[in-house]
Amino acid sequence: MWTPTLPLQHPSSPRWAEMVCGQFDRFLLDHAACERKASALAMSLVCKYSHYVALIEPMVSLAREELEHFAQVYRLIRKRNIPFVVQDEKDPYVRSMLGHIRTGREERFLDQLVLSALIEARGYERFQLLSEHLSDPELQTFYQDLARREVGHYRIFIQIAERYFPSAAVEEALARISRLEQQALDAAPVQPILHGGTPI
Repeated sequence: MWTPTLPLQHPSSPRWAEMVCGQFDRFLLDHAACERKASALAMSLVCKYSHYVALIEPMVSLAREELEHFAQVYRLIRKRNIPFVVQDEKDPYVRSMLGHIRTGREERFLDQLVLSALIEARGYERFQLLSEHLSDPELQTFYQDLARREVGHYRIFIQIAERYFPSAAVEEALARISRLEQQALDAAPVQPILHGGTPI
């Protein structure tokens, strides 16, 4: 279900979800890697920006939750007898956006918060789309629940941004980075992964 209230430029194509359903084992390994990286990112923000005290507790809670999501996906991997391989490749989608954020300390902080929010928003949109294409009721429920949590994560990052920056600055960053997000997704390699491009 597309949610236009989230600041994403365009919805993902159902073809992406169809591709993932056809290679779901590979998707699960990538999904586990994404949850692990999301936990690490939350803690890295605590380390880099600890003088923003309002950031610390939400990011620590987020890191714990993302790590629990990693554990849940890992259990699915084990249940399906998929050989667990730690995937540590750089994500082209994320790397593309990181290459365009501003370099000043305050500007970079705002851009990182907004970029993280948009990644969570896209996670919501894709998990929801995937849940609508999966035939297994247990997996449908799992990804619907994850989708709802991703919306909550999006809000956490935006609330922190609004705590420390004027509304106009947050809105400008959302508009600018949402364009970068769509460009990064459009340019992403076509693969059955969370941030993969869409097959033709």
